[in-house]
Amino acid sequence: MGLFNFFMQEIAIDLGTANTVIYYEDQVVVDEPSIVAKNRTTGKTLAIGRQAQQMHGKVHENIKTIRPLKDGVIADFQCAEDMIKGMIRMINQKRSLFNPTLRMVICIPSGITEVEKRAVKDSAEHAGAKEVFLIHEPMAAAIGIGIDVEEPMGNMIIDIGGGTSEIAVIALGGIVTDKNIRVAGDEFTQDIEEYMRRQHNILVGERTAEQIKIEVGSALTELDDPPEDYAVRGRDLMTGIPKEILVSYAEIAMALDKSISKIEEAILSCLENTPPELSADIYKTGIYLAGGGALLRGLDKRISSKTRLPVHVAEEPLRAVARGTAIALKNVENFSFLMRE
Repeated sequence: MGLFNFFMQEIAIDLGTANTVIYYEDQVVVDEPSIVAKNRTTGKTLAIGRQAQQMHGKVHENIKTIRPLKDGVIADFQCAEDMIKGMIRMINQKRSLFNPTLRMVICIPSGITEVEKRAVKDSAEHAGAKEVFLIHEPMAAAIGIGIDVEEPMGNMIIDIGGGTSEIAVIALGGIVTDKNIRVAGDEFTQDIEEYMRRQHNILVGERTAEQIKIEVGSALTELDDPPEDYAVRGRDLMTGIPKEILVSYAEIAMALDKSISKIEEAILSCLENTPPELSADIYKTGIYLAGGGALLRGLDKRISSKTRLPVHVAEEPLRAVARGTAIALKNVENFSFLMRE
């Protein structure tokens, strides 16, 4: 390894609305929630990632928790910068004392505007990056799944993250048709909060709703291997007293139905706009699901019955995008679709 490489630290970042994953030297070194806790009066960052997540919804008036990314893009520039810096520091704590030069590949939603792209690039540079490359999320997901994106073969990728669902048809190292909708994991969580309030008269926080989604979340009202009912604790809206109720996966499937239908419509719309030769390829290869949303029970079956196409869930769907970003980082010189900023 040359001296320059020794002082050059190459990191791949999947900067997600819900989670940020950082790959370094072929392994995941940071996998933390995308959240920052700040002191309201001094503006000082108190915690990032998992520590800040534990404070979320439980803070007093002097502390606020902020999610710097909304719908896949940076909503709070300063917090995003603090978060990236803090997470890079987590790597360097495990490393050496000197500050190496940083080269970063960051993935971005395919429907991002130039201004939003600029915000990602500026945040990375302020966090210490000398070279910044950007890659579109569906492309990173395809690489992470193990698809050869450079060949003349059509592949359809659906990446359901925290803030956005990205649907894209990829061929010859480029995105042929894509659809980007802001219905994803966060929307599912809101649907569950709303359902609990409307149906059970119980007020639950974002973290509890997220937990319900993980424990009993489902896209179908009938599953072959159903999860057990989950005990939910929250505040009774009638009495104001804390109470506990049991919810089943079938209830949550009903709560999420409308949002999943929007994703299905976007998939059909993307398929409609696909050139016929690529449609023929997709009929053969099927659809690939990645992102945290791919873990929702029965979602692959539901999409498959809607499109009449085989649906494959990526292994470790939560990390497919980050894995693809890391592979792109190693082949920076060869991949023409990497945007050098």
